[in-house]
Amino acid sequence: MSIGQIYAAELEREAVATRKMLERVPDDFAWTPHEKSMTLGSLATHVALLPSLVKSTITKSEHDFAADPHSPPTFANGAALAEAFSQHVGEALQLLNEVSDEDLSKNWRLRNGEQVIFDLPRIAVLRTMVMSHLIHHRGQLSVYLRLKNVPLPSVYGPSADEQTM
Repeated sequence: MSIGQIYAAELEREAVATRKMLERVPDDFAWTPHEKSMTLGSLATHVALLPSLVKSTITKSEHDFAADPHSPPTFANGAALAEAFSQHVGEALQLLNEVSDEDLSKNWRLRNGEQVIFDLPRIAVLRTMVMSHLIHHRGQLSVYLRLKNVPLPSVYGPSADEQTM
């Protein structure tokens, strides 16, 4: 089994709970729990789009924010967020299942013009900027949902709202 296939299996498992959370995002996208926090809509959009980083990481050698600034799309509701997430996960799974270990050992760079933010092996980018990043922000999203009294799905075990896996 290749490293990419191992990551694909992990992403597939993590996507189940993430999709359920995105489906439950209420339409109050402007809500924020604190003045320093992202809005619910911004956070949920970020979570929905994170798997799209797999394509850039595997098919390109770098991303330059100066040449291609990030401008996320807007979504109408949780169902649209979940649909976009599923589309990005599907594309990511295909790429991860096909990429060679050799290609994953090659470096990928994130920059903003001349400023290099990081230059790491693709495998490290997939671990930190995709998987760990997704899990981190899904955790934040679960707090937002709890504060909005939205029932939480089970993630790694039963939640207070769902006792079955």
